[in-house]
Amino acid sequence: MTVLVLALIAGAVIGLALGALGGGGSVLAVPALIYLLGFTPAAATTASLIIVTVTSATALYAHTRDGNVAWKTGALFAAAGIVPAFLAGAVAGRLPEAVLTAAFAVVAALAALRMLRPSASEPPDRVRPGKAAGAGAALGAVTGFLGVGGGFLAVPALVSVLGLAMRRAVGTSLLVITVNSLAALTARTDSGGGLHWEIIGPFTGAAILGAWDGKRLARRITGTTLQKIFAGVLLAVAAFMLVDVIV
Repeated sequence: MTVLVLALIAGAVIGLALGALGGGGSVLAVPALIYLLGFTPAAATTASLIIVTVTSATALYAHTRDGNVAWKTGALFAAAGIVPAFLAGAVAGRLPEAVLTAAFAVVAALAALRMLRPSASEPPDRVRPGKAAGAGAALGAVTGFLGVGGGFLAVPALVSVLGLAMRRAVGTSLLVITVNSLAALTARTDSGGGLHWEIIGPFTGAAILGAWDGKRLARRITGTTLQKIFAGVLLAVAAFMLVDVIV
């Protein structure tokens, strides 16, 4: 029962962050699964992909109703990340646990630093296909390797590289994240036996419900304040994970 309660609380907090910030919240799923719920790093990244896929697809539906998804642009961006996501997902399951944990901690710290210094990128005069493809491929690789949605990378890339307005970038990033997560999951089908579905199910459900509450929270607290709070938590988690690997 204690594990179930922890799964519900962790899922709700992560969903709250996703709903309030529009991206980046799922990066906490992996450390929560490892340190609170007893998953191995490999199983945690796989379980995180499942949670991210379902939560992102649900949020994508809501953004579609509001007309905030650039389908053609998002599909092209996502297509560039499918193969890297698949290959990275296949490699991640064969790496030592310490390497996966350290890599995740570094990416989490970078995500926190980006949130503390939000980008003020101007929309480009014209879209460069090569740069867009490179950004899509990099995002796919991160998603497949570490089991995170990558919203903290996708949204700035869609704004600065493809010239989308912020609101449409958030909605479109959910399409990209859903596609990349599914591609990475197909490379991890052999690891499904080690997953605890009795934990993943409630965790995912709580994350979905938390995301709706996060949208309401965002109307009461400024986005800058929310980002600073979340970035501080993320830096603390990244530091803890690095110390755990070293010690």
